[in-house]
Amino acid sequence: MNMFKQLFVIGLGGAIGSIFRYLVQLAISSMFTLVFPLGTFVANVSGCFIIGLLYAVFEKYAGLGFEWRLFLITGLCGGYTTFSSFSFESVTLFKQGDYFYFFSYVILSVVFSLLATLLGMILLR
Repeated sequence: MNMFKQLFVIGLGGAIGSIFRYLVQLAISSMFTLVFPLGTFVANVSGCFIIGLLYAVFEKYAGLGFEWRLFLITGLCGGYTTFSSFSFESVTLFKQGDYFYFFSYVILSVVFSLLATLLGMILLR
């Protein structure tokens, strides 16, 4: 697969993933009014779970095309998970003096994302 096609596949997946993330954040924010950035938290944890599942699928079915890995893992999951947003929101909470929410958000995001990735990898073995 040539470089242009790879970039197109990644970009398409990234665009779709970004739209999914936005929809998740909209849905969560319409249900809850919190200082804690729950929409980003849900996107990070579910995205890590999905990437774990996809890793297991690609490991189990090695014949799946490389372009699917680029589209789903690099593109879709890359656009859907939001650790850059996570970092910005963490710093914002800290700067605002919301130390409880800052520490809760950082610890819960890292722990649950790692656990979700592991669970996704284990489930489809």
